[in-house]
Amino acid sequence: MTGFRTLLHKELLRFWKVATQTLTAPIVTAMLYLLIFGHVLEAHVQVFPGVSYTAFLVPGLVMMSVLQNAFSNSSSSLIQSKITGNLVFVLLAPLSHWEMFGAYVIAAMIRGFMVGLGVLLITIWFTTLNFFQPLWIVVFGLLGAAILGTMGLIAGIWAEKFDQLAAFQNFLIVPATFLAGVFYSVHSLPPFWLAVSHANPFFYMIDGFRYGFFGYSDVPPATSLLIVLVFFVLLSGIALSLLKRGYKLRH
Repeated sequence: MTGFRTLLHKELLRFWKVATQTLTAPIVTAMLYLLIFGHVLEAHVQVFPGVSYTAFLVPGLVMMSVLQNAFSNSSSSLIQSKITGNLVFVLLAPLSHWEMFGAYVIAAMIRGFMVGLGVLLITIWFTTLNFFQPLWIVVFGLLGAAILGTMGLIAGIWAEKFDQLAAFQNFLIVPATFLAGVFYSVHSLPPFWLAVSHANPFFYMIDGFRYGFFGYSDVPPATSLLIVLVFFVLLSGIALSLLKRGYKLRH
């Protein structure tokens, strides 16, 4: 496990050395979302009975920050290693595809959780949250970060240039996150967009995560958990297969 620990340590140092960019910046961005949307809609929108709109918004912003930063960590690490050429040192080491998968995904999860915790600690000053089911919060947070870390790994393997990775993030990850009910309940949508939302796996991550705070959700949390677990297993299988084959890594 020496190689696994070394690669994990390297991945943690990579984002920690530029913490202003990788940790502080996304926390500030989430706080701005809360200030703007909370100020404008607080008196006009109530999604769940007895829950203010600002309180409703906080779990969505926390989970959105976790997901986006977990994806950014693994994807940016791989694409930078490929372009600068230092990926060869990782490939030369006696690392199995399981060890590479674990190191990249765990590092992505840690960064996602650090950002999410920072967002929670700052935004909690603006409202009151009821931690209804803390276990659901932890489970969906872990699975969400693992899924996006795995997606970032797949995107980093597939992409050969920064603009390809940017397209993956801008046209897939960001829209899927914003359309997953971060700022609203999907039951407020017209039938067509409601059906589209239910086809979005990000929706189940955020809905299950929010259930842990308030005990309210748009779909049963057990259903969300099952869908999220299946999605994680599917993506993990794809990522492990690509790593084992050396797809676009070993030229």
